Amino acid sequence: MAGGMRGMNPRAMQRTMRSMGIKQEEVKGVTEVIIRTADKDIVISPAEVVCIDMKGSKSYQVAGNVSEVPAGTAGGAPAGPVFPSEDIELVMSQTNCDREKAIAALEAADGQPAEAIIKIISGE
Repeated sequence: MAGGMRGMNPRAMQRTMRSMGIKQEEVKGVTEVIIRTADKDIVISPAEVVCIDMKGSKSYQVAGNVSEVPAGTAGGAPAGPVFPSEDIELVMSQTNCDREKAIAALEAADGQPAEAIIKIISGE
């Protein structure tokens, strides 16, 4: 039998990963990933992203078609504010809203989760 993971049942592999404290989850809705370096932008589109959580340390695996463009030319305008995933998840869990609504509320609340929760609950 050949070594490595070849031929391993995907379900068994998931079970083994869970037993080692490794969680893997697809990041839904991703259409493009841009990695900006000093001299170029690496664009991955369409992109599939998987978040791998190993005992609290998160890493992301990105797959897709890769192209390189001069620095600062990919993606148009820079992305808006980035909020910690913990804040987004807190707002979502406390208000039972979707990710987009939680992010919009955090933007309106200058990144303050408690204020964002109040805005959603009060219907603002």
